[in-house]
Amino acid sequence: MKKTILSLLLCLGVYAVQAQSDNFTLSGEIKGDIPPYLYFRHFAADGVSKLDSVQVVGDKFSYVGKLDEPKMVLVSTQKETRRMDDPNAMTLFLEPTVMHLQLETGNFKDLQLEGSKTQDEQKVLTLQKQPIQEKLKPYLDEYNKANEAYIDAMNAKKPEAEQEALKEKASATREKLMPFYKQMGDIDDAFIHSHPDSYLTAYMLRYKVSSIPLDSAETIYGRLTPRVQQSSWGKEIRKSIDQLIGGSPGSIASTFATKDINGNILKLEDFKGKYVLLDFWASWCVPCRKGNPHLLELYGLYQDKGLEIIGVSDDDSNHDAWRKAVEKDGIGVWKHVLRGLKKTDKGYDKSEDISEPYGIHTLPTKILIDPQGKIIGRYGGGGEDDAAMDKKLKEIFM
Repeated sequence: MKKTILSLLLCLGVYAVQAQSDNFTLSGEIKGDIPPYLYFRHFAADGVSKLDSVQVVGDKFSYVGKLDEPKMVLVSTQKETRRMDDPNAMTLFLEPTVMHLQLETGNFKDLQLEGSKTQDEQKVLTLQKQPIQEKLKPYLDEYNKANEAYIDAMNAKKPEAEQEALKEKASATREKLMPFYKQMGDIDDAFIHSHPDSYLTAYMLRYKVSSIPLDSAETIYGRLTPRVQQSSWGKEIRKSIDQLIGGSPGSIASTFATKDINGNILKLEDFKGKYVLLDFWASWCVPCRKGNPHLLELYGLYQDKGLEIIGVSDDDSNHDAWRKAVEKDGIGVWKHVLRGLKKTDKGYDKSEDISEPYGIHTLPTKILIDPQGKIIGRYGGGGEDDAAMDKKLKEIFM
């Protein structure tokens, strides 16, 4: 009986340790102007966020909670922060362990977090990218200035021609940033390939997986360790890959029915018997707009031979901009619908989202569907380039 009781107590003790293993404790200090509270915002995959507040006593604070894996959170001195360059807001990685955080008001970007392995890995990457960031800064400042001028012109309702000129200037300036982002992306890629058991790998791969070829995405995901694959970020990656499969050659195109730009019901299934090119774009997407003259050429060549184009715009929040872009670019000759993504108080309602089943996370992306409803081409995010699209259409119709 004593042995039985002892065994039971040992089991209960082990269970208690396991039950507490997902606790985290974050203690810390903040220098400078001391805020009354610090706010920690947790983000979920569905866009819903959870906000916790922690009182600052003197210059110290303590934040205790539960996590079953590392999570990225935003720490700030305000409940809401919208500015990317807010000096009193910064992201960090919390883990189910004991950690210590040092902050300084007005300089949250240089926060010091001890005890988080994921944060340590992020810090190493940041240091590797620092020389590139320093070279990037003057070009980034130039872009921010140009973009602010464009936004100011929009808010002031300046003439459309003036707005377009400023938008073009901001876009041209943004192109100067791309080589630097490519270099930093290469650093991330090297980390991803050499750290298959890192949660940071999964965190970064979420943003990359939908813009790389499907076979590459599958290969990289297959190298991840089981625990990383089963993490929340790992499950997001798997979901994105499955969506990419659903929007890639060989899959049956996801059907949809929605109202077009003229208020008429448009059903994809009504286009059976034709080749359909779904053009995923947006009025604010400069590369999308620049590609419209070429799409008009293709439509002129192949419309009478059985090609239909359906523009799927990511302009659900700005119908006027969508209509103006269609009119200005002269693309009203083909069909147009909105993506169908609805923003709610709790995040986003994707129940009628046309883009999601096709794994669209990069604009522009085009999906070519054959007369039987099967996808035979993907061009853009996670697919081939426009030259491959031109070649495919020529093979079909010429």
